[in-house]
Amino acid sequence: MAQTKSDPNYKVIAENRRARFDYAIEDDLECGIFLEGSEVKSLRANGGNIAESYAAVEDGELWLVNSYIAPYGQAKTFRHEERRRRKLLVSRKELADLWTATQRKGMTLVPIVMYFNHRGLAKLKIGIAKGKKNHDKRETQAKRDWSRQKQRLLKDNR
Repeated sequence: MAQTKSDPNYKVIAENRRARFDYAIEDDLECGIFLEGSEVKSLRANGGNIAESYAAVEDGELWLVNSYIAPYGQAKTFRHEERRRRKLLVSRKELADLWTATQRKGMTLVPIVMYFNHRGLAKLKIGIAKGKKNHDKRETQAKRDWSRQKQRLLKDNR
């Protein structure tokens, strides 16, 4: 997802960098998040984490489970729960596709990045992923190490 320099509203809130290491992400989907006011204020102040969270289709709805949004200090009476389940907003067709992927194909729904889009709305990009085995993770790590080593060699030769 490319960020334009002239777009003042686009802002990455939280990123799950471990997801690309632990899972082979086959497809991704952008969805909205149903948030309370104090949660939005907290996210604007960089108070979110999606590293240990996952998405699940339950009772015909898509939910974000175990995500963390820090409490907003100025909210005295209308505080939110930090690790509550949050509803994700997708179309019915997308929801049916996600349910099919998780139930029949053995995939899982992993949050990749949470951000404010160009209109200032909180969005979540979830990936339809399959878990990697240990040898796949070692292969990914080896490729990453090789590319870092190659960059160092090119930098030293300049």
